[in-house]
Amino acid sequence: MKRLLFFWNELKATFWFIPIIIIFMSVILAISLVYIDGIISFPQTGPGRFFLVNSADSARSILSTISGAMIGVAGTVFSVTLVALTLASSQLGPRLIKNFMYIRLNQIVLGSYISTYLYCLIILNTIKENHTQTFIPSLSILVAIIAAIVNIVLLIVFIHKIAVSIQTDKVISDISAFISRQVTFLFPEKMGNEPYTEMDFPVDSIKSEYPKVISVKCPKSGYLQYVNSEALLTLITNHNSMFDLNYRPGDYLVEKMEIGKLYTHEDTGEDLAVKTHSLFVIGSIKTSQQDLEFSIHQMVEIAVRALSPGVNDPYSAIACIDNLTAAICYLAQVKFPSKYRVDDRNQLRVIADTIDFEGVLDAAFNQIRQFSAGSTSVIIRLMEVLIIIYGFATKESHKKAIIKHAEMTLNVGRESIKEKNDLNDLTERAKKIINDLR
Repeated sequence: MKRLLFFWNELKATFWFIPIIIIFMSVILAISLVYIDGIISFPQTGPGRFFLVNSADSARSILSTISGAMIGVAGTVFSVTLVALTLASSQLGPRLIKNFMYIRLNQIVLGSYISTYLYCLIILNTIKENHTQTFIPSLSILVAIIAAIVNIVLLIVFIHKIAVSIQTDKVISDISAFISRQVTFLFPEKMGNEPYTEMDFPVDSIKSEYPKVISVKCPKSGYLQYVNSEALLTLITNHNSMFDLNYRPGDYLVEKMEIGKLYTHEDTGEDLAVKTHSLFVIGSIKTSQQDLEFSIHQMVEIAVRALSPGVNDPYSAIACIDNLTAAICYLAQVKFPSKYRVDDRNQLRVIADTIDFEGVLDAAFNQIRQFSAGSTSVIIRLMEVLIIIYGFATKESHKKAIIKHAEMTLNVGRESIKEKNDLNDLTERAKKIINDLR
């Protein structure tokens, strides 16, 4: 089920899925309304005479006008979307294009215009007026008029949304919101039962208890996108085996390389190794569903581009640093998942490659720090956010990782900041977390 959910989320991220659904719904709606028009006669008296069409020529004219306008505007919407994607790609980075494809309004607007065009064509084909038969689908035409009015409103909203969505601050805010949701969902992460306390398993001794060791090879090259962790644990437990997984979602794998080792008592270990292949999803690109670093790298890419000599936009870089800080402060307080996964009997079954706090901190700040040389405001802001994160840290290992980054940031400042007062400001801030600094 979780594997299907992964593919469902990936499908929703495509630009064509929602428009196709809307188009199919419009076809069903057109057929249904024509059927209702065929069995119900709507009176042309009272208020209805102002809204219901009673002339075949008028009906054809209205539907032709609406369908022509809708397909024309659909082309405009598509062109505007491509322009926005091009601007976002050139200014913020090509990997952010997928974020714009996630915007539901863009998908709905495109689907709405195309489906209205198709709806009008279907209704237009049903109009009959000759010596033997007269059929004017009044209700269907009224719905077409209402759809045209709604599409005009959607166009105004779409233009506003596009203008806002390509602004750097908005993009940074959206990525930050996504990272916040992602860290809340992924941490703490469950994959079987974890020990209640951090305990050192005698891994080598446990491995030696299994007479057979099977090397699990990667079935194809690509990025590891998804691991069905619960199904993997169940499979390994049912076969009374243990699996040592060397990679995590986001890592690039090469076909036939060893992705893990299977320790088992069974002679059918090779078959079990093949079964594990179905529990991994390997694709040509990275995804963010189980890869927190991918989302963080999107924010880092914006900051690095802003710090490039050709752009020189420290304000955008500082905005990225600020938004990353909120997620990392949250992670500084939570329990990261243990790499040891045990079954209900507390028996070790899976050794996973898991991300830790220092890894997240490296992903967030390493490249920004490396590109910040010469930008005094960014270096000072980096030190300030490290102080903020340090205040939220609850473990000594987390604090050591933060101090390590503070020392590296201070070194960058000493090498690149020429103004003595600016360097003194940086040093005074560093003293708040680097205890032996004089």
